[in-house]
Formats: sequence, structure tokens, C-alpha cells
Amino acid sequence: MARRMHFVLVVIGLSWALGGCVSMGKFDLKEKEANDTARNLQELQQKYSDLISENKSRTEKLDCDVAGLSQDKETLTAENKKLTEILNAKSDELSRELAEVRQRSSELEDEHNRLKDETVNLRKTKAEEAQKTSRTYEEMLEKMKIEISQGQVTISELKGKLTVNLVDAVLFDSGKSEVKPAGLVVLQKVIDILKTVKDKAIRIEGHTDNVQISGSLSKKYPSNWELSSARAINVTRYLQQQGIDPAVLSAVAYGEYHPVAGNNSDEGKAKNRRIEIILVPKDSP
Repeated sequence: MARRMHFVLVVIGLSWALGGCVSMGKFDLKEKEANDTARNLQELQQKYSDLISENKSRTEKLDCDVAGLSQDKETLTAENKKLTEILNAKSDELSRELAEVRQRSSELEDEHNRLKDETVNLRKTKAEEAQKTSRTYEEMLEKMKIEISQGQVTISELKGKLTVNLVDAVLFDSGKSEVKPAGLVVLQKVIDILKTVKDKAIRIEGHTDNVQISGSLSKKYPSNWELSSARAINVTRYLQQQGIDPAVLSAVAYGEYHPVAGNNSDEGKAKNRRIEIILVPKDSP
């Protein structure tokens, strides 16, 4: 009985001991869980705090960026306004320039048409003048055919320029500048035709050969310049006396310096001693 009681007590003691060990194990586990939870909570709180700080920093940075962007926007808006004003001004300037170019183009077109009309009229006038010159040329040929056949006169026409070439022997005695009576007869034939010409200038040119003036004659004519000049002037004066308008007359002396033949023969010298009566347009030099 006593042994049985001891056994029961032992069993009860073991049961109590085992029960106490189980309770302590659960406590430690709960305590560990509590500590882990607290640590996790602390870590979460730290992360939350870090996130708050980071968010604040980002917010400040974003605010700064927004402020910068706003400033950039204002700057761009101002620049855009300025560029718009410049473009509008340029557009107005280009519009004015375009209008000026169009106006100038219109003026140039008018000028072109005017010049075109003038060219047509000028060509027509030139053609009419050429026809008149040709008629004068034909009249000269007809009226002076005897003198031409005798070699005393040659008549040529080139580009509206009519030239009557009279050898000096027809008009002057040797060493003289006064037109002799026979020369006046020849000149009169020319004058009768010249009086019908109203749109030409008449130039009288005096020419000599290269033989130098000597003896007593040199006192009056020191060189061929003076002799050719005196002969051209005397012919010009006679044309004026016969009713040719002096405003269309001019006298020119060339001396020996515009020969039409060589001066190494009597024939050549005779050709070079001449008076040329030239009809040219009034605006010609």
C-alpha cells in the first residue's frame, strides 16, 4: 500500500513537473514572438520615418523643380512674346518690301515697254532716215553724174552717213583757199540738194597731202593745218550764204593726217587734197 502510494506520488510529481515545463516553453515562445513583433514594429517605424524624410526631400526637390519649371515657362513665354513681336515686325517689313518690289517691278515693266516702244520708233526713224539718205544719195548721183564721171567728185553712203568728196582742183587754185568760180558751180549743185535735207547735220572737212608749204605761201599758211582749215571754213561760209542753216554747219581741219591714198604718187596726193561734205544725223559727234 505504501509502495503504491509512493508510485502515485511519483506519477503526480512527474505530471506536475511535465506540466510546468510545458507552460515555461509557451511563455518563452510568446515572449520571443513579442520581441520579434516589437523589433519588426521598430523597424517598420524606422522605415516609415525614413520614407517620411525621403518623401519630404523629394517633395522639396519637386517643389524646387516646379518653381524652376515655372520660371522657365515664364522665360519661354516672354521669349515667345518677343519672338512673336519680332516676327510680326519682320512680316510687316517684308510686306512693305514686297510691295516696294512689286511697285519697282511694275515700274521696270513700264520702263521696259517704254524702251521697247522707243526702240521700235527709233528703228522706224532710222529706217526712214536711211530712206531719206538714200533718196538724197540718188539725187546727188543724178545731179552730179558729169563731175562723177570726170573723177572730180565721189559720193558714198554708209550706215546713214552720206559723203560728197570733192577734189581740191575742182574748188581751189593751187595754194589758194578761196573757192574759184568753177568750184562755185559745182558747190551750187550740192547746195540745191542740201537745202532739201532738214534732219541732218552738215560737216565740211578740209584735207591736204603731205607736201609741206614753203616759200611766200608759208607766211599765210604756216602748215597744212591752216590751209585745210581755211578751205573748209570758206566752203562752210559759202553754204551759209546760200541759205543753209548755220546751226547745222561745222568746219573741221584734218591737214595731211587722214589720207585716203598713198602720198608717194601724184595720183595719191591728188586724192588726198580734198573737201568732204558729210551728212550725218544731228545727234552724231
